[in-house]
Amino acid sequence: MKFGLFGGARVSEDGPRSDSQGYASFVNYIVEAERLGYESMFLVEHHFTGIGQVSSSMSMLAYLAAKTSTIRLGTGVVVLPWHNPVLVAEQAATLDLLFNGLFDFGAGRGYRKSEFEGFGVPMDEAAERFEEAIEVIRKSWVAKGRFSHRGKRWNYENIVVEPPVRQKPHPPLWIGAGNLEVIRRGAREGFNLLLDQVAPVSLIGERVAAFRDECERVGRAYKPDMVGVTRGYYLARTPQERSEQGARREQILASIGGIRQPNAPIPGPDEDDAPLFGSPAQIIERLRALERAGVGYVLVSDPSGNLEALRVFAREVMPAMRNKADRSDAGVASLAGQEA
Repeated sequence: MKFGLFGGARVSEDGPRSDSQGYASFVNYIVEAERLGYESMFLVEHHFTGIGQVSSSMSMLAYLAAKTSTIRLGTGVVVLPWHNPVLVAEQAATLDLLFNGLFDFGAGRGYRKSEFEGFGVPMDEAAERFEEAIEVIRKSWVAKGRFSHRGKRWNYENIVVEPPVRQKPHPPLWIGAGNLEVIRRGAREGFNLLLDQVAPVSLIGERVAAFRDECERVGRAYKPDMVGVTRGYYLARTPQERSEQGARREQILASIGGIRQPNAPIPGPDEDDAPLFGSPAQIIERLRALERAGVGYVLVSDPSGNLEALRVFAREVMPAMRNKADRSDAGVASLAGQEA
């Protein structure tokens, strides 16, 4: 199993918020993650939240490119209906060069009504705007010289996107999706898949299977790391930490709009199998359940931004999951004994 990170910094007018990282500490967090052996970092894009979430993801990734050298950095995701696709293509191509080919381009349709309203973009146009934008971006990256495009939303005549991308034919494309038809379409059209942190393990398994099966149906080689599954990470070794982290999880779920069903009850940590919650041994068991569901790539999202929790995961969890040949039930039992 491979492990990356998902999320972003948060700041408010009064400085860094207590429940997440400010920009400077977030950069240090990613540098430490690279040192610890995490594979990747996917950075979110959100607007008009009032809680200081990252709005200019590609600008921040450019800064991270100067601070890192081996970790893959990606957008998770650029919401294409809000952007000029040629400008996005230029910015992403620049990042691909700055990252020496370690850039992943994640794109999506968006799901928060307030963000569409803020930009004055009708939410019911999201799908068609996304489809045309991704067509323009792909065309710009593979064109041999200048190209033209005439569409419903965008028209370009005899333009060239500079610089050229470093990865050929272009950076890996990732789509954030939960709908099974969108997932299957993504598989047919060459996307990798980003799955959310809220869905239970059984539903994640259905989505992974749908993506894998569609890849196989159209003759596309499938690898488990083509699907990245985001999971909230809540390290809790003691009863007090379990209580504190449970409250944090409830707060996160209450704030997520568009992914959870409206008015859905918020499950407690013992009923909710989505987050990586508890001691390292308990987290390993939850990862084993994901592995049985077909997951091979987990993107860890820690709302606390705690460096020690980052290190604990790398030191006590990742080695138990990375190599099947090196794992044994005895090893997990040993960890469980240390946690008791």
